[in-house]
Amino acid sequence: MEFRPCIDIHNGKVKQIVGGSLKDEGNMADENFVSGQDAAFYAELYKKEGFCGGHIILLNARDSEYYEATKKQAVSALQAYPGGLQVGGGITAENAEEFLAAGASHVIVTSYVFCDGQIQMDRLKKLRDTVGKEHLVLDLSCRKKDGKYYIVTDRWQRFTEQSITEDLLEQLAGYCDEFLVHAVDVEGKASGIEEELVRLLGSWGKIPVTYAGGVGDFEDLARLKKLGKNMLNVTIGSALDLFGGTMAYEKVKNSAGNEKVKKYKCWRIGL
Repeated sequence: MEFRPCIDIHNGKVKQIVGGSLKDEGNMADENFVSGQDAAFYAELYKKEGFCGGHIILLNARDSEYYEATKKQAVSALQAYPGGLQVGGGITAENAEEFLAAGASHVIVTSYVFCDGQIQMDRLKKLRDTVGKEHLVLDLSCRKKDGKYYIVTDRWQRFTEQSITEDLLEQLAGYCDEFLVHAVDVEGKASGIEEELVRLLGSWGKIPVTYAGGVGDFEDLARLKKLGKNMLNVTIGSALDLFGGTMAYEKVKNSAGNEKVKKYKCWRIGL
C-alpha cells in the first residue's frame, strides 16, 4: 500500500473540504482546513520526502472567477516537483498537454470522459492518443445510490448512469495507467472508509488504484489494507495533522518503507 499525498486547491488556496459539499454556484464548500502555505510548499515537501504519485486537484470550474488563481497554484506545484505529481480538474484532450508540459506525470480525468451520464469512448480514445496511456489516470470518484457506487462528475455534483463494477474496470484499464477513486460520501469527513467499495476495488487489482475518502485514524488505514487485500494505494487529506487533522504526518511517513519507482521513491505503508 503506497501513501499518495494530495494538494487540493479551491478559490486559489490549498484546502481540505467535505467532498459532498462542493458547489460551483457561489464557489462554495464546507472547509475543514485552509492553508497559509501555497501549493508549491506542499509539492516541495513531497519532493523532499520522496513521495510519488500524489495528486493535485483543481476544485473550481473553468468558468469560475477563481479558476485562474487555482490553476496558477497548481502549475507552481507542478513546476516545484516536475514528474512527481498528477493533476486533475477540468482536464480535456485540448488542455492536457499544457499540464504535462508544466511538469505533471499524469493528467486525471473524469467529466471529459463521463459526459452526459455515459462513457464517451471517442473522447477517451482521443485523450489516450493525445497524452499516451502511460500519462492518463481515470478518476472514478463515486457516490452510493440504490446500493451501487455511481461515478459522479462536475466536481462530484452530478451522477452518471455508470456504476463501478469489475466489468467497467476491465473495460477502462486498457486506456489508462491508473485509477483514482474518491469515495465522495465520506470524503473529508475522516469518519471511516467505504468498506464495500474498498472490497470491490481490492478484489480486482489489475492496475494501480488509489482510494481516497474517510480515513480518520490508523485503524481505518489497517482496515483499508485488509479489506483491499493490500492492493490499493491511499490518499489521506483532512485527517493528517499537516492539514489540521489528528493523524501524525510523521507517523504516516515513518510507518512506510520506500522503494524506487522510476526516478523517485514511493513510500509503502508497513502496517
